[in-house]
Amino acid sequence: MKKVLVTGAAGVIGINVIKYLLSEGKYEITALDLRTKNSQKKLKKYRRRINIIYGDMNDNVLIEALVKDQDYIIHLASVLPPFADIKKNLCELMEYNGTENIVKAINYYNPNCFLIYASSTTIYGDKEEVDVNVKPNVTSIDYYSNNKIKTEKLLQKKVKNYTIFRVPLVLCDPKSGAFMYNVRLKRMTEAISDSDAGYAFVKAIDYSNKLNNKIFNLGGGDSTKAYYGKILAGVLKYYGLSLKYLFNVFFIDKNFYTHVYSDSDNLNKILEYRSDSLDSYFMQLRRKSSGRVIQRLLAKPLSYILNKRYK
Repeated sequence: MKKVLVTGAAGVIGINVIKYLLSEGKYEITALDLRTKNSQKKLKKYRRRINIIYGDMNDNVLIEALVKDQDYIIHLASVLPPFADIKKNLCELMEYNGTENIVKAINYYNPNCFLIYASSTTIYGDKEEVDVNVKPNVTSIDYYSNNKIKTEKLLQKKVKNYTIFRVPLVLCDPKSGAFMYNVRLKRMTEAISDSDAGYAFVKAIDYSNKLNNKIFNLGGGDSTKAYYGKILAGVLKYYGLSLKYLFNVFFIDKNFYTHVYSDSDNLNKILEYRSDSLDSYFMQLRRKSSGRVIQRLLAKPLSYILNKRYK
């Protein structure tokens, strides 16, 4: 059996990666994440089928021990906006330094290991339509994007076998993704579902030769394109108001940049990972949120206004 290490395994994409790896039935899986109530709750049901390690990416001894025997590493661990932009040192410690430990361990113990890294499309900055050849354009206080850029350069320079997926806005359970509310309403957005994203990272294993030393935009395609105001209207309609949404409205800058990706079909032609759309996402959200009657009623006027404005 091939061995796969998944960092950030309890995240919105990570959980889907674990599910798809298990469905393949041909991998020995090790999941790494920080020990929190949330990560323990999410990973608990897999404890008999995978190796679960709770630890810090900055623990050199731990990372060396984990990386030594892996055939593939799906590296998802990160601090997401808006929390990533609160402290420069926190983002650098979790994003760049942790990845640097993985890179050192690969080069010293396991140079043939294939690394699949989750970067971010926010590195393109305030642009409407982009492809992977567009140069990054971010401000100095965008710690999240700057560390993604720095980490990409590290991999390109130091790792023999890798691919980089730049991940856009991920459609997930709003309870898990505060960053979903961190976007300007007038931004045209090509998103991706957490399920499709997870499937793409798993499919990348089978196509590692075609992906090696390349960068891709992991877009969801035409069926996931809309103004963010329209997407938010659907989230509010089916999920309702939440404290995370209200907190972001009043206290957090809308600095998570979204775009349309003119080359996102390139990766889908190789991996064929797309199955979700905005409509299917809203249907799933409706089923999961059937008990949130009051929250949906409170959000109804706002959802109506957004739908009228962003047709």
